[in-house]
Amino acid sequence: MSTEPKWLGPRDDRAWRTFVHAHHQLGVRLQRHLLQDSGLTEADYEILAVLSEYPTGRMSAQELCGLLLWEKSRLSHQVRRMQERGLITRKPNPADARSTMICLLPVGRRTIVEAAPQHVHNVRRHFIDLFTPDERDTLIAIHERILSHLGEEPIRDDGTLTD
Repeated sequence: MSTEPKWLGPRDDRAWRTFVHAHHQLGVRLQRHLLQDSGLTEADYEILAVLSEYPTGRMSAQELCGLLLWEKSRLSHQVRRMQERGLITRKPNPADARSTMICLLPVGRRTIVEAAPQHVHNVRRHFIDLFTPDERDTLIAIHERILSHLGEEPIRDDGTLTD
């Protein structure tokens, strides 16, 4: 038995399309600024930022995958590219011989410290400063509701959704 989809009306369609378009355009703009200003890709920045927030500058590859919501193969390829540039390195995990630790190198720490101020400036200029404090609170509430809803639909280790 097939039921007719509940199509989006003009207002709902506009809400959805403007959200998707704004999200995409913002992402593209911030990525271009990041690459131009620091030579970092968004993926480089994400990894360096996460590692730099840990006092030791290191964490297991499995934990990093979980925080970034990346697949193991994506992290592996990204880490290899960043290793070649001397930003990070892999070391055996002393707590679990089956896994590796991803470690921030001094060049990587210096790179994120130098890149972060300009990136934050661009985030403010193209997003944060466009809203009043009340509007930012509304954005937080809206996006937390979306994240909460999505968290109710777990994702399997293979990346597929559970039913």
